[in-house]
Amino acid sequence: MAKPLRTFVALEISDAVRQRTLQLIEQLRRAQVEVKWVEAENLHLTLKFLGDVDPLELPEVCRAVEKAAVGEAPFRMQLRGAGAFPSLDRPRILWLGVGVGNEQVSELFERIDQTLAEAGFAPESRKFHPHMTLGRIRRAFKGVSDLADLLRRRHDFEAGTCDVTQAVVFVSQLGRGGPRYEAVARLPLRGT
Repeated sequence: MAKPLRTFVALEISDAVRQRTLQLIEQLRRAQVEVKWVEAENLHLTLKFLGDVDPLELPEVCRAVEKAAVGEAPFRMQLRGAGAFPSLDRPRILWLGVGVGNEQVSELFERIDQTLAEAGFAPESRKFHPHMTLGRIRRAFKGVSDLADLLRRRHDFEAGTCDVTQAVVFVSQLGRGGPRYEAVARLPLRGT
């Protein structure tokens, strides 16, 4: 039996948005909190995390995402507004939100979640909040209030806009230097 592949569906960002996001990350690093920051090349907006998928099921994942993508039109997406889950006072995951395009991202997520459920994959049990993960807090013994203040002051931070023209199925390979994401399929949005 082949080794399962950690699989997820995501939206890619432009290089300009990536550069602005890296500037935000540098500003947030000032807080004395141990954070595992997302590597520059790995920044993306996850639509659906599938976890470990049998390689033989990967074509079915791609077909389901393609079916969902066909019904959605390309759109503009603005990355803006720094925040944290579960809250600014108890941050665990640091993120950048979506301004313009939030509704379209949510609609695309709903379509993908539905088509994958029809293909036999578990539907999402949590409410979907469009965001791009910047980092995950490892330990926060000190500096959490400083980080919360930095995030509050950047609640309206704008990383820019980019065109969303496709959904991408990725597999994640864990290595010594961290995860490396490989695009398995790029599925164009074709709605009108």
